[in-house]
Amino acid sequence: MEKKVVWHKVLDNKKRLAEGRVMTVTAAHKGICLTHFKGKFSALDNKCPHQGGPLGEGSIENGLLRCPWHGWDFDPCTGVPPGGFDDGIETFPTKEEGDEIFVGIEEEEKHAETISDVMIETMINWGVDTGFGMVGHSNLGVADAMMRQEEKGNFKFFGIRHEGAAAFAASAYGKLMGKPAVCFGIAGPGSTNMFTGMWDAKVDRSPMLAISGQVNTQVLGTGAFQEVDLVGAFQTVANFNHSVQQNSKHSELMSLAIKSALINRDVSHITFPDEVAFMPKPDNEKAQTPEDRITPFNISPPRQMVAKAVGMITESERPAIIVGHGARFQMDAIIAFAEKLNCPVITTFKGKGQISDHHELGCGVLGRSGTPIASWFMNESDLLIVFGASFSNHTGITPKKPIIQVDYDPAALSKFHKVDAALWGEISETLTIIEEQTEGKINTVDRRPEIAKRWEIWQEEKASRLQDESTVGLSSIAVFDAMNKVVPDNAVIAVDVGNNTYSFGRYFEPKNQSVLMSGYLGSIGFALPAAMGAWAAQGNERPIWSVSGDGGFGQYLGEMMTLVKYNMNIKHVLLNNSEIGKISKEQKAAELDVWKTSLHNANFSKYAENCGALGIRVTKIEELIPALEKLKAHDGPALLEIITDASLI
Repeated sequence: MEKKVVWHKVLDNKKRLAEGRVMTVTAAHKGICLTHFKGKFSALDNKCPHQGGPLGEGSIENGLLRCPWHGWDFDPCTGVPPGGFDDGIETFPTKEEGDEIFVGIEEEEKHAETISDVMIETMINWGVDTGFGMVGHSNLGVADAMMRQEEKGNFKFFGIRHEGAAAFAASAYGKLMGKPAVCFGIAGPGSTNMFTGMWDAKVDRSPMLAISGQVNTQVLGTGAFQEVDLVGAFQTVANFNHSVQQNSKHSELMSLAIKSALINRDVSHITFPDEVAFMPKPDNEKAQTPEDRITPFNISPPRQMVAKAVGMITESERPAIIVGHGARFQMDAIIAFAEKLNCPVITTFKGKGQISDHHELGCGVLGRSGTPIASWFMNESDLLIVFGASFSNHTGITPKKPIIQVDYDPAALSKFHKVDAALWGEISETLTIIEEQTEGKINTVDRRPEIAKRWEIWQEEKASRLQDESTVGLSSIAVFDAMNKVVPDNAVIAVDVGNNTYSFGRYFEPKNQSVLMSGYLGSIGFALPAAMGAWAAQGNERPIWSVSGDGGFGQYLGEMMTLVKYNMNIKHVLLNNSEIGKISKEQKAAELDVWKTSLHNANFSKYAENCGALGIRVTKIEELIPALEKLKAHDGPALLEIITDASLI
């Protein structure tokens, strides 16, 4: 049956293509080389039969259409090559209507599902519905499948300016939501750019799916353009790490990738060789779902450890609870238990904000970025009950006290030193059992009056430090004191690394905000991409803020244009001291000269304006709160640049 020819307008003004010139146009999905030669408009397939060179970027020389890549020649009207060769170019009918040019293309066949389609549909069935990345020549088949799902309303994809930002955004999404987002890159450099953000997700136990394009299978190992052994390259970072093959169990491969990310709270990586991504879906393949494929996570702890922990709690008079990032989804149950114990609740830095500093049992952050309140109550306790924390050096949980540790990951228990009662179990399940067995047996001292007293002492100390002034710039203490008054109570705040983050840990007093950070990896540049991930996850429900220094912002400042493109309502607070201040401080502490830490900066507020966002610059303390209020009120992306003094932290 002869196919119907559909006419497509490819030029609205034929004067745009001068006599003797060629150009690339598109008819439906077909790339066309449109030529104007000897008064006639002709349409040829845009791909040179040699290596697919774009003929529409070529030229007409000596009466012949010349391919721009390798100089092969063809008749510009008929596509026939000189010399009697049989590698001519397909041509298509054209017609002129007034000044408009039309090309006739056979009606396109209905899309036939590909391997990419069945795998991306499986991915979405498992709940991975948000992606960040960059589309390129070696991932087009997968991108095409993503596009179809986005058109159906099943998927959201954000095209970014750097794949490193995509990986950080996906990592932050996993930290906030507890489920994976996908980061997406091409073969070679596009995928290797994702490596740092993948490590951030891995070490902070954030589930993530990474998808990489790859060169064609038949040229693997030959040193082809942009060829990198991606399975080998990501072996250290990805817990699940496989390449898709023509005869793979495609939907099963994707199911196992996401199942691994969820169960192990780790990174899964799938590589798509270019030609495999476009292959037809096998007849017996269909997209899988997670139904009956994943177990509930409410694991109960071993009975002998529960008995030991119950005995320690019932004998304690002055316990303290310490919560880490791993306890972020069980805080209601933990706080309710703390209220029964009348005991202080301390957080690690990664756990900042999991209990309000305004709660009568909240004692802020422990460790280098913390407050004297937290360290006081740790040292004054007779028992530490630790939920979802890893005992890192940065936090400094003392091993000298009796300790009960509860964690979902058995490898995290007693990781750095012995723990008196190590309870392997899901936190809320474990808490329920402990509460049942300690009911009526608790005999603890009410610590609330003491907590209030220690907060009063710390507030006086902060008020004293707030008086510090400088002709160079504002103090970070003043910045976070102002943010305490303005940032919405339910905001998500993504923070960077450096002195600005240490000060945030010490001086910002969270209410009901969630804090995202690059915890164990401590990667500079995390904040702005992480805010993008948070906005994609909860931007319609919660205000999204981010905080960085000038060094961190400079890493991914191109993403300010991404914020504007998608109208991401993100408020970025930038502390600009023209220095990588934390490194200067470390050089001084090591009794070394300060070297190569000064920065030459643009006016970042004007840069934000050039991108299409709101930009504000502040140099005086009295300008801080009005500027923050303006930032908060703005409907759309906005940046507040604050000139600060690196010595006032």
